[in-house]
Amino acid sequence: MTLIRLIEIENFRSVKALKWQPCEGINCLVGPGDSGKSTVLDAIDYCIGARRSLQVTDADFAALDIEKPVRICVTLGALPDGLKSMETYGLYLGGFNAATGEISPEPGAGLETVLTVQLLVDSDLEPQWSLVSQRAAAQGQSRSLNWGDRVQLSPTRLGAINDNNLTWRRGSLLNRLSEERADASKELAKAARDVRAAFGAQANAQLAEALATVTRTAKSLGIPVGAEVKALLDAASVSFSGSTISLHDEAGVPLRGLGLGSTRLLIAGLQRQAAANASIVLIDELEHGLEPHRIIMLLGALGAKDKPAPLQVFMTTHSPVAVRELAADQLFVLRQQRDLHHALAVGAAGDVQGTIRKYPDALLATTVFVCEGASEVGLMRGIDQFRAAQGHPPIAACGCALVDGGGSELFARALAFQALGYRVATMRDSDVHPTPELEAKFTAAGGTAFRWREGRALEDEVFLSVGSATVTKLLEVAVAAKEESLINEHIKTASLNAINLVSIKAECAEALSPASRAILGKAARLKGSKGWFKSVGLMEQATRDIIAPELPQADPAIGQLIDSIFKWIADGGR
Repeated sequence: MTLIRLIEIENFRSVKALKWQPCEGINCLVGPGDSGKSTVLDAIDYCIGARRSLQVTDADFAALDIEKPVRICVTLGALPDGLKSMETYGLYLGGFNAATGEISPEPGAGLETVLTVQLLVDSDLEPQWSLVSQRAAAQGQSRSLNWGDRVQLSPTRLGAINDNNLTWRRGSLLNRLSEERADASKELAKAARDVRAAFGAQANAQLAEALATVTRTAKSLGIPVGAEVKALLDAASVSFSGSTISLHDEAGVPLRGLGLGSTRLLIAGLQRQAAANASIVLIDELEHGLEPHRIIMLLGALGAKDKPAPLQVFMTTHSPVAVRELAADQLFVLRQQRDLHHALAVGAAGDVQGTIRKYPDALLATTVFVCEGASEVGLMRGIDQFRAAQGHPPIAACGCALVDGGGSELFARALAFQALGYRVATMRDSDVHPTPELEAKFTAAGGTAFRWREGRALEDEVFLSVGSATVTKLLEVAVAAKEESLINEHIKTASLNAINLVSIKAECAEALSPASRAILGKAARLKGSKGWFKSVGLMEQATRDIIAPELPQADPAIGQLIDSIFKWIADGGR
């Protein structure tokens, strides 16, 4: 099957410059809105789609600068024999180096034989398609693909309207499934004549007055219409071609009446059957019209889990379901850095597959906040919910996603997101540093690192900072979640049997000492006990209902730190 090896875009809409070497199977573009994902799909379609003309406006030029031409080049590899014909395209064949992404002027040892199709649009808005060749240019020669080859290479686009692919029209997917063709012309012509005659007998009686008026007027003007004008079906209104034939269900209902999701699934399945003759698929907003389970079905129909890949697919998505189902090497983050766009391979950023599976929404955000563990994620979620109820913008509205850094993996995950162009910050405990060398690398690259005060973990910071009444409420939550006897044992262990739950509650009624607070912080995070609040849901609830409302009365230092974190998040949404 023919594959796209290289895509080059210059001055097309929001993309001033992009050079991308896609993979052979699924190529899913993710990133924030207006980053140019749909533009890349349109560029592929415009360059190698089967079209003789193209409607272009000034708005298709980057920054409306019509002095800089739109240039789109698509380099095609895995060419069938017909496209490698020396007689037809010999002067235009080049050599592609997959390791470097470079194209040599002619084929050579160790290089893949390729053809590069170019679409060029100048200020006159007239599209010009041609094959790129330095050798041909030196000889003053130029040509494009034969129309038949262009139709064969044309990608199938799954969009909101897919009727064309459910009929046997020229260039449709059904015509690529086999060489079979139905000759409907003779039968259609006979049926049309019979219908015209039957309709005319009925219509002449129903439209007698109007027909008489037309007859009189024509005769008065000397227009030859015979004895009388008749109302018949227009012979030109019936098409006698294969395009008249479309798919219907058992009851005779046209399949074009299927819902958008069903139509997309059907066409994706048919595309796979026709892969030998039509191997490239374009899908903008993959999830459009599909429930989560059908998104998974569509990805399966497109061969997302198959090796080798049956199709080369270019898609965009904002669906966490799609991101979670795809492998890291099938995902590309589209980023703009100054005047250059880059399609950054997620799989090249390190071991992020587990993070993607658990936090797929992170790849769809603009800002990523990596917490050391589940407790910090729950804390952030709880504070965010409380702040939102007070009228502050939620972190989701700022384009921020929370990610569990997995303890010692905190900075490895942060660096992976940073390498993909995300704005990233971290939050860690200060009792034990997981990987100081990685934190130094992260901050040197522009990352922001937040941490609790020296020597403190999250649990220490909470129990040392909030009021005694708040401590009592937190103990009630812990007891309800873990059982009273277990909490009591944890306190006794952390204090070397000096105090227990009963004495702590009594002390809270008066004024809890710093020593007792420190013991509670230690007890809440005892190794092997899974911690009192070591789950997102439990810490989220405790923070939203207890900690966040009483932060104004807590140690000012913790409130200032949290305020600085949320200010950093809000700055990313501007």
